[in-house]
Amino acid sequence: MSTTMPKVAEINRKWYILDAADKPLGRTAAKAAQILRGKHKVDFAPNADCGDHVIIINAEKAVLTGKKLKQKYYRRHSGWVGGLKETQYLKLMSENPEKAMMLAVKGMIPDNTIGRASMTRCRVFRGPEHTHAAQKPEAWTL
Repeated sequence: MSTTMPKVAEINRKWYILDAADKPLGRTAAKAAQILRGKHKVDFAPNADCGDHVIIINAEKAVLTGKKLKQKYYRRHSGWVGGLKETQYLKLMSENPEKAMMLAVKGMIPDNTIGRASMTRCRVFRGPEHTHAAQKPEAWTL
């Protein structure tokens, strides 16, 4: 029996919905990263982009366990002296939970061309409504 390699034209991409309500942010992001990469498929290949589309809803209801809301920070640097910007996750989750979820998913995707292409298939919504009903997404159970 020979090993088959997935071809770009033969890849069938499905749409999945992940509900982040009352679930840890990291566990939801890890499952989304797995679906985006295509690791749940039988014909997964690390050198091919064979992942599916992911819609994450209820991002504002995702929870951070322990003291992470007060002790965890999102840090970015402009590259200039004194250019470090810090945002506490308590503020980030209250003002922009979509960004917090995207950052968590992005941290679990490889930093290469396949990873950047797979991040374009991730959609995050604050509440339970989303704009992709026409794609007929299936619910993914964690």
